[in-house]
Amino acid sequence: MNRAIVTTDHVTATLLAHAPQGVAAGQPLQLGLQLVHKDGWHTYWKNPGDSGLPVTLKWTLPAGSSAGDIAWPVPQRLPYGPLMNYGYDGTVLLPVPVRVGAGAAGLDVKLSAEWLVCKDICLPESGEFALRLAPGTPVLASRTAFEAAAAAVPRGVAGAKVAARVEGAAVEFTADGLPPRLRGKQLLFFPEESGVFEHADATTQRWADGRLVLRAPLSAMRSESPPALKFVLAEAGVPGGVALSAPVAAWPGPASASGAAGVAGTAPVAAGALDTGGAAALPLMLLFAFLGGALLNLMPCVFPVLSLKAVALAQRAEGRGRQLAGGIAYTVGVVASFLALAGGLLALRAGGALVGWGFQLQSPLFIAALALLFTLIGLNLLGVFEVGTLLPGRVAAYRARNPLLDDALTGAVAVAIASPCTAPLMGAAVGAALAAPWPQALSIFGALGLGMAAPYLALSAWPRLARVMPRPGPWMVRFKALLAFPMFATVVWLAWVLGHQAGVDGMAALLVLLLAVSLATWLWSGMGAAAGPRSARRAAAAGGAGVALLAGALAWSLPLLRDEPATIATVPAAAAGAPQTGQWQPWSPQAVAQARDAGRPVFVDFTAAWCITCQFNKRTALSDPAVLSALAQKQVLLLRADWTSRDPLIAQQLQALGRSGVPVYVLYGDKGGAPQLLPEVLSADAIHSALSRL
Repeated sequence: MNRAIVTTDHVTATLLAHAPQGVAAGQPLQLGLQLVHKDGWHTYWKNPGDSGLPVTLKWTLPAGSSAGDIAWPVPQRLPYGPLMNYGYDGTVLLPVPVRVGAGAAGLDVKLSAEWLVCKDICLPESGEFALRLAPGTPVLASRTAFEAAAAAVPRGVAGAKVAARVEGAAVEFTADGLPPRLRGKQLLFFPEESGVFEHADATTQRWADGRLVLRAPLSAMRSESPPALKFVLAEAGVPGGVALSAPVAAWPGPASASGAAGVAGTAPVAAGALDTGGAAALPLMLLFAFLGGALLNLMPCVFPVLSLKAVALAQRAEGRGRQLAGGIAYTVGVVASFLALAGGLLALRAGGALVGWGFQLQSPLFIAALALLFTLIGLNLLGVFEVGTLLPGRVAAYRARNPLLDDALTGAVAVAIASPCTAPLMGAAVGAALAAPWPQALSIFGALGLGMAAPYLALSAWPRLARVMPRPGPWMVRFKALLAFPMFATVVWLAWVLGHQAGVDGMAALLVLLLAVSLATWLWSGMGAAAGPRSARRAAAAGGAGVALLAGALAWSLPLLRDEPATIATVPAAAAGAPQTGQWQPWSPQAVAQARDAGRPVFVDFTAAWCITCQFNKRTALSDPAVLSALAQKQVLLLRADWTSRDPLIAQQLQALGRSGVPVYVLYGDKGGAPQLLPEVLSADAIHSALSRL
């Protein structure tokens, strides 16, 4: 069935095809998504500029056929307050070349497209398209549209010589051999890389003997240092342009130590000032990572696990060698898990995904799995079951022969539990790691793991430290049971987090699943303790009932454990000048820009429901009456960027600030001032100190 048109309140999107020689192998074929925008609305180019997201196209074609990349037409400059974006309004066609496989009998095309459309607010939209192209017959109905698109696509210039070098706060480009029609004219500059240039600042250009010398100002929040810079030059009002690429001789070294000062305090810093591109900054980041990892043990999501390990250490009547081996195994589990998490994060970043620390907690299924793990730990602490009774005999025997495996797995569990937390000093280290080359990034994550494992490793290595712990006794049984209740409290919190992501139905599905797992675990535990033929039959029947109960609960629950449709948080245009203060409003780049343009300070709370540190700060420093009064006196606009579920705009802004996880607190002053980054563990004094600098 053909479904080539999708109409929303803001855009009419049409899947078009152009095959002048017919649909056959070896013949030219183009597909394209045409967007017709309503008045005032626009979508974005491959580099959206200061905000926005590019259009994405995902094709499904028959085996042997393939689609190329979008041939992006030259965009328009779309100013918005102090921001500069690049995109399209009116009508635009995004053409894509297609190679038809040999022996193809026509072409069945499916397209899944996503775009962000903006006016005073931004809305994510999408469409599913299908088209059947018959073999042989020329497809010419959209010829005019594709010819116009081809004229608007920038072309390479044979024989052009282009170079780039960094001079102070700008990049100077020199270009020889440009087409005669462009020489001597003032040209528009469109960089293809995001996160490099100050898009809203004007470029300076001069011509000398046919050579163009162009200076483009670098962004104060630069997060990228590519070896070559791709860009487009175009003449205003004339379709098309030229596409050029210039190698960069050398990027400047890491930022000065003043950038690091803002990590622990509230000194004004240019966002993204921390740079691990040089060896001089690496030792400092490793130190921050180690200290941040050690402080993770004091976070409420990790402390119960460390307490259990400490109690287990006190209960063991083992020699020093065995205790040390257990500590080393725990350390290996922690460090290996940090490195695995870092590898996945870096791989996703390399693939273009905007993710950061705690990204796995944006998945309702991961939240449900974590809640299940905490429930089972709590039931185990209460004595409902012993791990050995639930494991197959061979697995239980292997575990008994290899106790170090338990220590290593406990380390892995501790890292999974720690993922919602960001300790002091840790945010800067993780943000720097994700902007660094992968060897340095992995070393920083390894230092995080070593810091987190260090307290338990020290207890297991030095008996004198272990002697400060209370002596073993009956109290340990009661203490072990007591630790079950923090586990269940964590389950309540995780259910609340999942409710934010998947709604009330998702939360109910999780609770039903946990109830079924608890009952099934109780039944299976009784089955493992049964003895004799009759008891074995009863236990088997009870176990079978548990399996059926769990299967039914999974079948009912899993479809509900998914994200609700995400929306881009927006703020009405009048919010920046609204007189009310002390009321939190949803964050958007436009709201920040409008407020700063009007001379109003802005405080942004980058937060998530799954971030315990965020919730602690929200109920302490951010609820302090004196703090709220001081913010009101300064007429500060309060914006909250909620990253509970995936939001590429928030991820993009965190990356620009040199961070990759939450919490992050930013205080913006006037339009020309640098933002202030506040500590991850917030205090009233830190906020008052930052306000005094406005």
